[in-house]
Amino acid sequence: MAMSILHRISGVGLAVGLLLLTWWLVAAASGADYFNMVHDIMGSWIGRLILLGFTGSLFFHLCNGIRHLFWDIGYGFELDDMRKTGWIVMVATVVLTLGTFFIGYGGAN
Repeated sequence: MAMSILHRISGVGLAVGLLLLTWWLVAAASGADYFNMVHDIMGSWIGRLILLGFTGSLFFHLCNGIRHLFWDIGYGFELDDMRKTGWIVMVATVVLTLGTFFIGYGGAN
């Protein structure tokens, strides 16, 4: 039940994140001054926190979607399998999100 609710919430997070991506693309097309302003906002600690949430939503939705694909072909309906794959989704989400941020920022401030 919790994974289903989180899947829906992550979908909403993706929609909000796509609005931010659209804002960034519009800024890139509008000129250097506007782009630099948006870049500075998204590079601040609050901007990075928002990007972390967007990235986490993206990876959770992806991993849980793969889990649903296995369900669609008839695998993983046992209660123990559901619990195990739920934990796999959560661990994969954290690892992929933190890995992306580590590669993207490389420890830079």
